[in-house]
Amino acid sequence: MTWFARYTTALVPFLARILICAIFVQGALGKIFGWSSQIAYMQSRGIAFTGPLLAAALVIESVGVLCLLTGFAARPAAAIMFAYLVAVSVLLHPFWSAPPSSAGMLQTHFLKNMGIAGGLLMVAAFGPGRWKLPPDAA
Repeated sequence: MTWFARYTTALVPFLARILICAIFVQGALGKIFGWSSQIAYMQSRGIAFTGPLLAAALVIESVGVLCLLTGFAARPAAAIMFAYLVAVSVLLHPFWSAPPSSAGMLQTHFLKNMGIAGGLLMVAAFGPGRWKLPPDAA
C-alpha cells in the first residue's frame, strides 16, 4: 500500500466522523443555551417528560460526539446515536402528517437526519477507522 493510500484510508473516516459530529455539537449547544425553548418545542409535539428526555438527549449527543471524535467506543456510541436520531426524527419531524405549509421543511429535516443516521450506521457497522483511541497495536 502506498503512503498516499495509507494516509487517505486513515484520514477519510476521521474527517467523516468530524462532519457527522458537527450537527450534534450544534444540537448540544442549542440544548444548553436554549433549554426552555427546546422544552417548549418538544411539548408542542405532544412529548411528555420533556425535562428528563432532553437531559438524556444532551448526554447522548455530548458523550456520543466525544466517542466519535476520539474513536473510543465509537461503534456502540454510533449505534446509540443512530437509534436516538431515528426516534427524534420520527417524533419531531413527521412530515407525512404535517399540513402542506410545513411538510416541506419537516421532510428536509427528516431526510437530513436519515443521511446522518446512515453515516452513524456505517461507523457502528465498520468502526471508526485507523485514527482512534486507543490506537491499534502495531
